[in-house]
Amino acid sequence: MPITVETPRAEPGGSLYKTEEKLFEDIQANPGEKAFIFIHSVPFEGSVSLVNLLTATRLVRKGFDVSIILYGPGVLLASRTRGYPTVGTEGFPGNLAVNRQIETLLKEGAKVYACRFAMGALYGFREEDLIDGVQAFNPLDVLDSALTAWRAGAFQLNTWTV
Repeated sequence: MPITVETPRAEPGGSLYKTEEKLFEDIQANPGEKAFIFIHSVPFEGSVSLVNLLTATRLVRKGFDVSIILYGPGVLLASRTRGYPTVGTEGFPGNLAVNRQIETLLKEGAKVYACRFAMGALYGFREEDLIDGVQAFNPLDVLDSALTAWRAGAFQLNTWTV
């Protein structure tokens, strides 16, 4: 005979998890600590780029000096000209989430860099097309930014998708 188990249906606002439970220490940055987020990822190919920007925002709010290095297809995250049918208009819900997150990061003190080589050679993307506050950089700085992070003993998050 099969056993039937009845449980109450989940309702909006109900919690299915122990959201108050935290297992690890809530670490805050010590003065001068840095974090580098390297993103070589195609916008909207999965959620990895947006998740990394949300993680970067959390690092800023924990007190880290955050630098975000966009290179390869990652430079497309910093497009100021995104939107449809007009620039700045969401073509679908969440279409501008990356732009809004980068703007939040810049407003809260993060530095965001985009590789000029990827912008020009790969995508025909001009510096004028970057979100205000994003700084274009020399492609040789991809390695030197990683070495800078290493020398500083900084937290690093590296994401590659192709």
